[in-house]
Amino acid sequence: MHLTQRLLIIAVLSFLLTESQARYTDSLPRHRKNIFTLAFYKQPGKDSMVDFVDGIYRVFKPGKTRTYNGTAESKHFTFVPAVEYSLVTRLAVSLNASLVVPGKRKTDNNSTLSGELKYTQNKQIIGQLVSNLWLKNNRYILNTNWSYARFPQKDFGLGANSELNRFNLLDYHYLKLHQSILKRLAPDLYAGPGLAIDHHWNITDTTTLNKPLTGFNQYGFTNASTSIGISVNLLYDTRKNLANPVPNSSYVNLIYRNNLTALGSNQHWQGLVIDARKYFAFPKASKNILAFWTYNLLTLRGKPPYLHLPATASDVYNNTGRGYIQGRFRGDKLLFAESEYRFGITENGFLGAVIFANMQSVSEQAGKNIQGLKTGYGAGIRIKLNKHSNTNIALDYGFGQGGSRGLFMNLGEVF
Repeated sequence: MHLTQRLLIIAVLSFLLTESQARYTDSLPRHRKNIFTLAFYKQPGKDSMVDFVDGIYRVFKPGKTRTYNGTAESKHFTFVPAVEYSLVTRLAVSLNASLVVPGKRKTDNNSTLSGELKYTQNKQIIGQLVSNLWLKNNRYILNTNWSYARFPQKDFGLGANSELNRFNLLDYHYLKLHQSILKRLAPDLYAGPGLAIDHHWNITDTTTLNKPLTGFNQYGFTNASTSIGISVNLLYDTRKNLANPVPNSSYVNLIYRNNLTALGSNQHWQGLVIDARKYFAFPKASKNILAFWTYNLLTLRGKPPYLHLPATASDVYNNTGRGYIQGRFRGDKLLFAESEYRFGITENGFLGAVIFANMQSVSEQAGKNIQGLKTGYGAGIRIKLNKHSNTNIALDYGFGQGGSRGLFMNLGEVF
């Protein structure tokens, strides 16, 4: 039996057990309430919301009420050791942490910092640090995206018409250092410069059979590649909480990047990122959210190194294209759009769910047309990890075309 089938069976049995026990929760003495009734349980007092920490209290501190002495200005730290599974990593063990720092004023945005350290069944090593720090009453924002990866992976070649059973087995080391600082020009509107460094080295290809028809070797194989560029960033952001944006918030980010040989790049090339998101309450009076996302990577001029080309799940958190493995489609330009409906399952906020659908396409190489759309869809469950920072654990199962499918996991919402 496949892992995903086992997880589905476990989830269904857990839900049935939870529901059957929940009917009797109110009549039971408090000390007899157990972890299985957590989703349908309300905390006593003013705070009726429930999260994963409340569950820990119910197991290890039965009969004791969890208290919270924080204020609206308190920092919220979340730490999660986890066992994960994804298409690109297979089984993995990881340490995940996030810190949410509210602004001093109610109108200030929450600063966020998240980190991850992961080792996978495919012998991949991944470390990442991402932060969005709002400074001086939202006058400045400092964005950081640093990561290191030792990353054996399948690469399916160029274009949207590649085949799932034809791939290169690539292995490489990757260092990513992206930094920018933006200044407020108007309410929620920011602009500023940045520096982006992407360096791959020890690139090897061990494939001998079933190689892609058009891939790394045809594009131009190199055992190392470097892109160093100066960026110009334009940001419009009304979100207060990046981990779980609220209805009626918006996000638009434009990044123009000019990679120069004078700075150490192998090639002189220019690229553009267009990232836009919008969140609506649907129905209007509910807490449910209908969210839209478009993420587009365009090569404007020049020829980027192969591993720097736009590809599926090449956004900051590798989330685009649920239903497909990371790097499934690669090309000179990538267009992506997704919609997601988020809704609660239990009144206390512990369990929620989503349904989603997306589409993407790439142009194989410069001068060639965008190829046919590749669609994906799926559903997932949300478990409230930290109710004070409103951070969820996201577990999604997605389907793509050509037999592509898999489980996708996140700390916080996908977008």
